Amino acid sequence: MLDRILVIDAAQRQARVALVEGSVVRAERAGSPETGLADLLAVWVQECLTEAHVAPADCDAIGVTIGPGSFTGLRAAIALAQGIGLAAGVPVHGISMSEAFGAALPSLHRPLWVALTARRGRVFLERNGIAAGVDDADLPTPAEPIALAGEQAGPVAARLAARGANVMLTNARFCSALALATALRTRLSAGLPPRAAVPLYVDPPEAKLPAAGLRPAPL
Repeated sequence: MLDRILVIDAAQRQARVALVEGSVVRAERAGSPETGLADLLAVWVQECLTEAHVAPADCDAIGVTIGPGSFTGLRAAIALAQGIGLAAGVPVHGISMSEAFGAALPSLHRPLWVALTARRGRVFLERNGIAAGVDDADLPTPAEPIALAGEQAGPVAARLAARGANVMLTNARFCSALALATALRTRLSAGLPPRAAVPLYVDPPEAKLPAAGLRPAPL
């Protein structure tokens, strides 16, 4: 049983680091930095461990959100989690956003859709375990009653309700530290295989080759 878990979440605009022990959040840092996220996450980890009087090797596991979400945030959080895990000999587990929000809303009696911010005015929509990037024109209309969570849940719920869909808007916009830890424990206690800590990218990277082509290899 995983008792002491270091959780790192930078998939959304609000990032979070916490040390969770059982059902108690021993230390936590959260915020929405405009720049310097990678450096700040490392500082938050150190502050949380120090505040809780815990060394990295004393953790039973490190849980990190793998997306969908911010391209930069996912890379920064996962790289940090893997580095700490490797140095301390602690297993690192990925947590999907649908698992995290599902753990935050355990009493729902309808399918949960998670709507998160994407680039260029689009949203990442995760439903039935599948994530996709959609715009208004591609937003699917549910054939059954659903619930919505995530930082874009409000706008998406409004659009779907205008079409006559049966939508319940939850109050979960960001994942709490306890929900992240609960999601990880729930997955493992159900006998499901651990998720690898690799980013769940929905959109392809926007990197492009220079118009003039690549430079020749050095001699």
